[in-house]
Amino acid sequence: MRTFTRTLTVAGSVAAAIAVGGLTAAHAAGTTLSKGHVDVLDVEYAAGALDLHVHDESVTPDVEYAPADVVLQALPASAYTVPSGTCYSHLGTAGSTVYRLPQVQNANLLWPGISGEHLSTGVFQNDKVQVKLKSVTGPGKITVYKDGLCPKNNRYYDSGDAALTNTKDVVAGAHDHANWVFTKAGTYTATFDVSGTLTNGTPVGRTTATYTFQAG
Repeated sequence: MRTFTRTLTVAGSVAAAIAVGGLTAAHAAGTTLSKGHVDVLDVEYAAGALDLHVHDESVTPDVEYAPADVVLQALPASAYTVPSGTCYSHLGTAGSTVYRLPQVQNANLLWPGISGEHLSTGVFQNDKVQVKLKSVTGPGKITVYKDGLCPKNNRYYDSGDAALTNTKDVVAGAHDHANWVFTKAGTYTATFDVSGTLTNGTPVGRTTATYTFQAG
């Protein structure tokens, strides 16, 4: 497991610390992350509650944000031409342009991760919690998938496919990367929730967080 040095969470009581540096909480809410390693779905459990954070590891020391306090940007350089074949049909029409934050790191783009590294083992049943994509608003859809022989079969989330559960197990101590695709340029909001069941059978959650993405 990686080790982290957390400097702040841009929310709540940290607003006072921001003010000392000459910023206001309102300005902090305008933080845009567009390059480097950022755990977009960073799951934590404390004081009997699950929570989602954005963990920016592109800076030293790393920084945690509340999802509402950042904009996650897929820069114009993330433009990607949809390949032909049914295994890519979830991305749109072959030859069309989408915006893809890739599974494999590109130093010039945001590298979004999914992290359960702040969860201790032995707390939740099967050492797993569930992160569900509840809704998306925007000019297109969001789909998150793994590379493989047929990427369409490796989707974690797809806001355009109601047949999917749109739920991913996040394993305690684990870390994951996938492709995040936005099918049209523009601004998106995506609402996720996280829930789990303790080893004694007690349910925890659901805690909801809304994210803002800018594509293009």
